[in-house]
Amino acid sequence: MRFATLQAAVGSASVLFAAQPVTATHGHRHAHDQYAKRHSHNRDGGLIVKRSSCSLPDHPDLVRVPGAVNNGFAMSPDEPCEDGKWCPYACVPGKVMAQWEPNSSYVYPESMNGGLFCNDGTPEKAFDDQPYCVDGTGTVKAVNKCGKVVSFCQTVLPGNEAMIIPTNVDSEQTIAVPGVKYWAKTAAHYYINEPGVDSSKGCVWGDPSQPIGNWSPYVAGANTVDNGDTYVKIAWNPIWLESGLSNKEPNFGIRVACPGGGCNGMPCAINPASNGIGGVESPVKTVGVGGANFCVVTVPKGKTANLEVFYTDGSTGPKPAPPKPPKPSTTSTTSTTAAPTTSSTTSSSSEAPTTSSSILSSSSSSEAEPSSTEEHPWGGIFRENTTYTTISKEEYSSIITTAVPSSTAASEKPESVSSSTSKNDGAAPDQGGTAIAGLVVALVAAAALY
Repeated sequence: MRFATLQAAVGSASVLFAAQPVTATHGHRHAHDQYAKRHSHNRDGGLIVKRSSCSLPDHPDLVRVPGAVNNGFAMSPDEPCEDGKWCPYACVPGKVMAQWEPNSSYVYPESMNGGLFCNDGTPEKAFDDQPYCVDGTGTVKAVNKCGKVVSFCQTVLPGNEAMIIPTNVDSEQTIAVPGVKYWAKTAAHYYINEPGVDSSKGCVWGDPSQPIGNWSPYVAGANTVDNGDTYVKIAWNPIWLESGLSNKEPNFGIRVACPGGGCNGMPCAINPASNGIGGVESPVKTVGVGGANFCVVTVPKGKTANLEVFYTDGSTGPKPAPPKPPKPSTTSTTSTTAAPTTSSTTSSSSEAPTTSSSILSSSSSSEAEPSSTEEHPWGGIFRENTTYTTISKEEYSSIITTAVPSSTAASEKPESVSSSTSKNDGAAPDQGGTAIAGLVVALVAAAALY
């Protein structure tokens, strides 16, 4: 087993905490809190200064984001791409943005400076030898098992981190997964809408009146690191959990599937019908800031993974219409002067049709589910940094002891999360030491995803 390198997520988190506002430690809350203040218009002396504006170039790799004045760029609907600004843009599904301010880092306001630079009405590339968009690593597909469109809404980073980059999934679609050459080695993040909500409605900054957009119940993240492994994370959206929307259980779930096998951290699934609101099915369940549970899967180099969206009742298509009740009995009476009065009664003897569906459940709902109740501050960071460092075998063993949890009841809910010391005894013994090590690496690597 190699102990030479391990991702220094805790160290990276410490740097981020020092550089960012306090809200940066709250992941999705960071995006919510920063969204409004980050798209303020250019002002001089308190007066709005009119500047030359730029429009999104016409190119097959670019997707126009709706808005009144953003001119197609992946910016707030009321924010123009003006002279002197960097203007992020959306790429077609499977591709990532390849232009941003050179040498910028994940420190506000530099973290806003993605896309093209607006120079006197002309949008300019920072890297002339690079296209607008490049292919992601192609290691993750979104798979729709519901029979109704599902929208995966990617956040804009570098940019204002709004989830406005659209991907509609009818059956399956390769999603954008950044590699190590992407800006600041960050990951792609997605909000996942319920079946039937397309990107025109779902990939728009919303409000807590509906469980869509930034208020959708689930989020996901993925990126590929230097050795070719891909980390895939699914989580509950802490903002949804803290809202009144969580009073209603979602009728859909999400899970990570590895069609070619070989992944570490399986199973990794969110199915509220089996695990309740806030529950996660995973051999190593981790709690992030905001009390939102998540799980991470390591996809080895050369392998792929699917993010599957499914109905929690086990159905695989549009919901059938409810059966109509049987018609009530009716009596009609006809009288004439030439014949005695007669009456005839007709009634419906047919019964209302019935429907049935199988219940999708975890592999063993009666067994205890290993979980971690320790709240990791790095679980709430809305990014992935893939810096590596050298550690000793003793330090590595310490990380395993801390990260691999002991068994707790599968019915545990995040509302009653209590701190406890995690142990590594009895955690996923069938996977062996190597798999456990891979799982710990995945957890540490996912430290900064949200």
